[in-house]
Amino acid sequence: MIDKLEAFKDRFLLLEEQMSDPAIISNLDRYKKISKEYKDVKEIVEVYKEYRHVLDNILLAREMLDGEKDPEILEMAEMELEQSEARREELEEKIKYLLIPKDPEDTKDVIFEIRSGTGGDEASLFAGDLYRMYSKYFEGQGWTVEIVSINEGTVGGYNKIVLEISGDSVFGKLKFESGAHRVQRVPKTESQGRVHTSAATVVVMPKLEMEDVNINKADLKVDTFRSSGAGGQHVNKTESGVRFTHLPTGIVSESTDGRSQIKNREIALQRLYQKIYESQREQHESTIAAQRRSLVGSGDRSGKIRTYNFPQNRVTDHRINLTLYNLDRILEGELDGIIEALQLAENTEKLKAAEEEL
Repeated sequence: MIDKLEAFKDRFLLLEEQMSDPAIISNLDRYKKISKEYKDVKEIVEVYKEYRHVLDNILLAREMLDGEKDPEILEMAEMELEQSEARREELEEKIKYLLIPKDPEDTKDVIFEIRSGTGGDEASLFAGDLYRMYSKYFEGQGWTVEIVSINEGTVGGYNKIVLEISGDSVFGKLKFESGAHRVQRVPKTESQGRVHTSAATVVVMPKLEMEDVNINKADLKVDTFRSSGAGGQHVNKTESGVRFTHLPTGIVSESTDGRSQIKNREIALQRLYQKIYESQREQHESTIAAQRRSLVGSGDRSGKIRTYNFPQNRVTDHRINLTLYNLDRILEGELDGIIEALQLAENTEKLKAAEEEL
């Protein structure tokens, strides 16, 4: 373990040097990536520094116990040894979790989609409630939010809304939100006060860069087309839709979500990256891919991941059997408790797998 920690210390010193390199500072994308890694490595190095200090205290206390005759000094040494040993155990547990291999996608920004599901107008209203809940959470995290497209429901809420979220560790916190969210409540349109069940779907997709995926730009075919459906003059006169075809694999991705061709080009390319990335990962990392699709990390749209029960003021996350009776606070964006519980469950599984390999 010490060897691993020393390697992180060396990496930290290198990143610290790079952070002051004018060539890197002038390259915003590269500087951003180095800054994120620097922040992660710094946490490990700071814990390591305290761990080394505690080990030194233990060694000193033991030397005092071996050679000291004064009762008061011996008592102090015994107290110091007891406290330091307890702290050593705490730090070793913390270090174990910090050394769990991080998903490289966790630091990425995301494309975030909310779509109404079964339940008609009530599903659209619930999708609106989810958007409000997440918006408050995003604000609390200090993240930047850009609305890509909105399709409003006929009585309020949204049939579909697509967002871009950027900031620190966005995908790492939001990846657990992918799936079907179920609501149980009395709809506004229900005259007899009966509880109805409806659903909305959340999809969280990490924004991938070209360097994350093995794609040759020469292998891409690009087509533009006019968007179909409602949209007035913009849709009728502008070829805003964009379609990418990856010639070697035949994988196709397109977008008409944005109002401009530039935005649709970016969305379609992101979707293509994701499709090809998933294909490459399946081929080369089948074991890891299976773990990534485990219960906690699942993004299966058909899987019911969470229920919001209004009459009982209850929220249940079915993946980890977590039930909370503070739905009113969660709808105000207080999602930390749920997300931290999901992260803990994922890390526990990773730690268990790592220990089995030892």
